Amino acid sequence: MTKRRELEQQPGTAGRRNDNRPGVWVAYGKLLKLLRKKAGVTQEQLAEAVGYSLEQTASIEQGRRPAKAAFTEAAERFLDAGGVLEAVQEEVDFAKLPAFFRDFAVLELDAVSHYSYEPLLVPGLLQTEAYARALFEAYCPKMSEELVEQNVDARLSRQKLFTKTPSVEFSFVIGEAALRNLVGGGEVMREQMRHLLKLRATGNVEVQVIPSLAGYHTGLEGPFVLLETAEQHWRFGYIESQSLGFVISDATWVSTLGLRYGKLRSKALQVDESAALIEQLLEEHDGH
Repeated sequence: MTKRRELEQQPGTAGRRNDNRPGVWVAYGKLLKLLRKKAGVTQEQLAEAVGYSLEQTASIEQGRRPAKAAFTEAAERFLDAGGVLEAVQEEVDFAKLPAFFRDFAVLELDAVSHYSYEPLLVPGLLQTEAYARALFEAYCPKMSEELVEQNVDARLSRQKLFTKTPSVEFSFVIGEAALRNLVGGGEVMREQMRHLLKLRATGNVEVQVIPSLAGYHTGLEGPFVLLETAEQHWRFGYIESQSLGFVISDATWVSTLGLRYGKLRSKALQVDESAALIEQLLEEHDGH
């Protein structure tokens, strides 16, 4: 006879709260448990139906682990949840983002245009899963495997911005050094460069590359992002370094960043020329 098993909270933990658990993860877990109980389903049956382990499913119910979109879609079908879980998935994803980044992420959701400059790395919105994972696995201090997965999933979830309605205009200026640095190894970089070339087909994403021999330019002082929001066409800047970031709303500073971004685009190769350089670098990597 198979013993029914559920990984509930340990005795004596009732009423206690792990402050590291975002409230929306806890709320999602409570909803999931309520829906599961109403359906007369055990954790083990739910785990088998959605393709997760029992431990992972229990962790989601307890708010210790965020649900991925694939988990939510499968749970919705199995529990006939009527869209209840899907309604909070975006907030679950949002809570995966680093705390210092969330103010910017809120603004990013309302942007009508997005301008990004990054001299040394492929910008997060353009990263493949393998490239993003390589960055988080190399993070210092070292992240746990679970935290790496959460960060990768959060970064990839932001890429939904490319297909939102109404569409957002994206411009990325990348330093050539970002494309030559073998983050994650040769195969990861080859996949990353192929991904950059595919993005041209979206119609609302432009990628320009500043050659390494371009000489001095204002971008050498570091990366930044500019956003223009739909509401009253407010503009914001964002600067991040060493896992610290802050939003800039001062009109003078935002205007200065806008001027600098214009200078960077004039220094960079045109879109077609940039694609040709990426193809050349891809061929060089293929040859190794």
